[in-house]
Amino acid sequence: MKNRLKIERAILNVTQEELAEKIGVSRQTINSIETNRFVPSTVLALKLSRLFGKSVNDFFELDDDEK
Repeated sequence: MKNRLKIERAILNVTQEELAEKIGVSRQTINSIETNRFVPSTVLALKLSRLFGKSVNDFFELDDDEK
């Protein structure tokens, strides 16, 4: 799964630590999502969506082999 979390976070000039605190996870979780080592739960994806004011589809996209 591809994601744009790092890009969207940079646009808002928010650190991994700040983002993690806002949605109630660890900085390591944010890092793992950004480096594609962890696929977030639906609840976490929805929290990110709400925080950034964008749809989940703006953050996450299935790889070609996952479609």
